[in-house]
Amino acid sequence: MTQQNKPVAWRAVAQMVVVVFVAPFIPLIISGRWGWRQAWAYAIVSVSFFTISRLLVARKHPDLISERARFTSAKDVKPWDKVLAPLLGIGSTLSLVAAGLEKYYAPSAASNLTVNLIALAGVILGYGFSSWALLENRFFSGTVRIQTERGHHVVSTGPYRIVRHPGYAGGLLGYLFIPLLLDSLWAWIPTILLAVVLVIRTALEDKTLQAELPGYKEFAQKTKSRLFPGIW
Repeated sequence: MTQQNKPVAWRAVAQMVVVVFVAPFIPLIISGRWGWRQAWAYAIVSVSFFTISRLLVARKHPDLISERARFTSAKDVKPWDKVLAPLLGIGSTLSLVAAGLEKYYAPSAASNLTVNLIALAGVILGYGFSSWALLENRFFSGTVRIQTERGHHVVSTGPYRIVRHPGYAGGLLGYLFIPLLLDSLWAWIPTILLAVVLVIRTALEDKTLQAELPGYKEFAQKTKSRLFPGIW
């Protein structure tokens, strides 16, 4: 490993520690309710998908791990994404924080097992779809930029035959089911704001790719929907 790549590797390790061992457990940590089964279910699903998908990506696209690790230092990131990308990360965390705070300050016994199971299935489906996109697309960067140094080109296989931004679509689906899984009304506030930011980012990224990535306009004519199949 070169000296230049060492900081990137350490950032990747640090991000993995935070994402795997801290973020998914935020509702449990904040609420102190360690018997909260729905929160455990979310944590297990989140950790499992993150760990398995990254192990598979490291094997299939090892350079993608480095690309995603240097999202804070890439120099050609679109100016608007320097704002939107952090907002998405913060928004997803705030949903978990809100659920934990509600469980601590305003615990409710109201819980519907059927709704919880449907929500858990929705989270699994969303995260699974997003992970599929990550595995399919070697250019699945954490920031919006044209990766010319990596031979950036259009990927139109796998989930990209369904929507043009399956990573966002899967993530949004998973996020929308989190308040239902955790029986949290408070979590809907950051979740709705997160959805708005994600839709805006999708629109701006799609516009950028159509203007700057060769072949993307033709791809857009074949895969009509950006985020919601048959709708948008």
